[in-house]
Amino acid sequence: MAESMVRMGELVATATAGDILVSLGLGSCIGLALLDRRRGVAGLAHVVLPDSEGHKAQNRFKFADQAVPELIERVIGLGGRPLRLEAALVGGASMFTVSGSSLEVGQRNETAVRELLAAERIPVVAAATGGKKGRTIRVHAATSGVTVKEAGAAETQLLAPAKALEGVA
Repeated sequence: MAESMVRMGELVATATAGDILVSLGLGSCIGLALLDRRRGVAGLAHVVLPDSEGHKAQNRFKFADQAVPELIERVIGLGGRPLRLEAALVGGASMFTVSGSSLEVGQRNETAVRELLAAERIPVVAAATGGKKGRTIRVHAATSGVTVKEAGAAETQLLAPAKALEGVA
């Protein structure tokens, strides 16, 4: 099994059964796992900020509005079916205390990702978001299972494995 690190502002999609996609230490960032569980296609994006408007970043995939559509396109490009895509979200924690009533970056990231997925009619079937601790996500391409490990805790199953059915239409 090969682990592929998905760092801040990166995204990866795979249909290779042995691949495990990993994002470490998700605080306010969102790890978006996108899966076609029947076809064994999986993707992971490490979203840093909700919106690219007004930002000139070298890496456009830091932003939810850029990363989500690109990840969808890549997963479909590897054989994922749009009507079968499912999402799991990890992260979106409140890592810093802030004053005022504005939503924190973690909450804004989660809201942006959920809205973009809803616009594409992709259900969020599992989530481990919010709180005050960082998390690690692992997406297992072979089984379409997703695990999460909160800082200081054991790794747990977020989305139970599903047997990928090769060649099913």
